[in-house]
Amino acid sequence: MNTLKFYPKSIRNQYIVNIRNAGIKSNPTKYHNAVFLFSIILTIIASTIFYIFNVKMYFAIVVFLLVHIFFYYKTSIKASDRIKNMEVIFPDVISLMASNLRSGITIDKAFILSARPEFYPLDEEILKTGKDITTGQDIIHALKNMSDRIQSEKISKVIMLITSGLRAGGNIADLLEQTSSNMKKKETLEKKSRSTILMYVIFIFFAVSVGAPVLFGLSSVLVQIVIGLSSRLPDLSSTQMNIPFSFGKVSITLNFVIYFSIAFIIVSDFISSLVIGLVRKGDAKAGLRYFLPIVGVSLTIFFIIRIFLSNTLMQAISVVQ
Repeated sequence: MNTLKFYPKSIRNQYIVNIRNAGIKSNPTKYHNAVFLFSIILTIIASTIFYIFNVKMYFAIVVFLLVHIFFYYKTSIKASDRIKNMEVIFPDVISLMASNLRSGITIDKAFILSARPEFYPLDEEILKTGKDITTGQDIIHALKNMSDRIQSEKISKVIMLITSGLRAGGNIADLLEQTSSNMKKKETLEKKSRSTILMYVIFIFFAVSVGAPVLFGLSSVLVQIVIGLSSRLPDLSSTQMNIPFSFGKVSITLNFVIYFSIAFIIVSDFISSLVIGLVRKGDAKAGLRYFLPIVGVSLTIFFIIRIFLSNTLMQAISVVQ
């Protein structure tokens, strides 16, 4: 059974690409079948727990969907990290390849000799391409297949440059050496730019993890106090008093305010994690790894502030009364 068919075609194709780029050895269909089976088992367990505690059963469907979303983005993030590692290593690979060419080795052998264990995970792709070349496949076609497998814009441009040099018959060693030097300089500039935007990341993290939970905790306590005071007031609607304002019972409940605050904090943390990933890595989904830690810190601070302010202010009000 191919459970990947349950997805729309665009998502299914991207899922298959992510599974391959993540370095998962098993077949994409078998991998997703295992994920699907795990999600069913987890949903059955969750349904049993929900039934025991009289929780609405549609939450089990939420659990089923969340498991699939988790594995989809986990695979996507793992694939992005693997591609990023290849991009970092690639300048050293083509620099070694240039050195091999200068020593008189042919370009196909120079390419295969560049597959060293310290260049993992790029060495696996180099070995695959080397096997294609040694079995008679054209080197330009083999390099293009390698570019299609990795799906990295940086590596694709370099491979396109190499294939253009092969067609033109130029000095490939000098071309590779210059390209390697330019890629390393670009990587250095990107690291410097990432260090300059660290303050923005810290500000976003502080705002959503500390600032927002403190304000929501304070507002929920104030609502709790107002609701408590309004419940003690007499009904002024039946009496006629010459006052410029009226003060009746608050119609909203404390639980509504708390649930709204928690939902708003979680949504804000999700959006902020995407922003952090976009700022730090240039890829929004790279920030999803920060989502759960940010949510944990935010909700912890929210409930701590609520408990502290609630106890303190309630004691102060009781003393005044």
